[in-house]
Amino acid sequence: MSYYGLHALQHRGEESAGICVANGRDFNYHRGMGLVKEVFDKDKIQSLVGDMSIGHVRYSTSGDSRLTNAQPLIFKYRDGDLAIATNGNIVNEPLIRRQLESSGSIFQTTSDTEVLAHLIARSPKDFVEAAKEALQQLVGGFAFLLMTNDKLLVASDPNGLRPLVMGRVGEAYIFASESCALETIGAELVRDIQPGELLILDENGLTEDRFAEPQRKALCAMEYIYFARPDSDMNGANLHAARKRMGSRLALEGFVDADIVTGVPDSSISAAIGYAEQTGIPYELGLIKNKYTGRTFIQPSQELREQGVKMKLSAVRRVVEGQRVVMIDDSIVRGTTSRRIVNLLREAGATEVHVRITSPPFKNPCFYGIDTPDRRELIASHQSIEEIRREINADSLAFLSPEGLIQSIGGLSGGEYKGGLCLSCFDNDYPTQVDFGGAEKEGCGC
Repeated sequence: MSYYGLHALQHRGEESAGICVANGRDFNYHRGMGLVKEVFDKDKIQSLVGDMSIGHVRYSTSGDSRLTNAQPLIFKYRDGDLAIATNGNIVNEPLIRRQLESSGSIFQTTSDTEVLAHLIARSPKDFVEAAKEALQQLVGGFAFLLMTNDKLLVASDPNGLRPLVMGRVGEAYIFASESCALETIGAELVRDIQPGELLILDENGLTEDRFAEPQRKALCAMEYIYFARPDSDMNGANLHAARKRMGSRLALEGFVDADIVTGVPDSSISAAIGYAEQTGIPYELGLIKNKYTGRTFIQPSQELREQGVKMKLSAVRRVVEGQRVVMIDDSIVRGTTSRRIVNLLREAGATEVHVRITSPPFKNPCFYGIDTPDRRELIASHQSIEEIRREINADSLAFLSPEGLIQSIGGLSGGEYKGGLCLSCFDNDYPTQVDFGGAEKEGCGC
């Protein structure tokens, strides 16, 4: 079940994969570099026998891309075995790590996740109370699974920055970053894990608790814009439907007369359909994705990202030749990918290329689990929209407004501040403290 669930979540990380299984006495686990299908074969899966497991696919934003940082991280301490898998980033990890190292802790990885294990191990309290105290010391965006030989703990940060859902299949509980993983294994979505919540699963069943009071609700807007699969639901909103509304709203805010609309696969297809429906301009498959390449945004280096674009996309000449094209994309981060795609369309004979982006300009670094640690890498932080237009070689350029984004997502209509979203990468309004004596310089991780 973990293996198939990880397959469904492969879009969230492509560097490493791992599964750890508990059988009541000890752990059995396997981790490796690469995709889920490359790390696991039939023999490895059959060797992972037990009644409780956690799995992970890694997208690294701090900590080297190497096997020692592959999750779940496995530890032995005084009370037995401990495995940890996380999505997100601990902003104050450098400060906590320095404090732990100065008092004698020896770290085995460069992953920020390891500080949680050290904080738990140093506590004289029982595992659950030690975990609560440790989680209270962390600042950032995180969704944690912590497994011992007989317990599973599930925790979401007090702002709910990173997504986490609970499902059921038969008598079993399932937890995942996205509901699409539940669908894959035939589980039913029960609910989202709430900010500051701590769930304890053991031989007595499920206990609902919390380690912190909920703070300002701030689910990462990039989940809706880019990261999550269109068949997932988050906080009551379906991703495909939300992206269609983004495209429709973008058509109202940034209409341009053209012959065809095309979306950059895969995350922008839904928005392109919405733009086309709103304007009446035909939607066409102007760009084709090679399904055997990964996601360029989450490649660990700029060189790999640029090479990935060349391998990943092709323009359909017979569709775009002689046409005025509206190209819908989800974001412009560094600008290099957008320029390459615009030029692909021009090389295929497009007479005009008008770029429409279903997010506001990406101006600020994310400290909660997206690999944009340096403001200087973000083109919108130091160039105007007109300058970006020239940089990417487009005939026109328009971005979705923050208000349009919030209204398009729609499912967060409970009167929450900014629709219950974190928009800090667009507006510099971070829901947590981010400066911990060098955290901004050192970047972020998961």
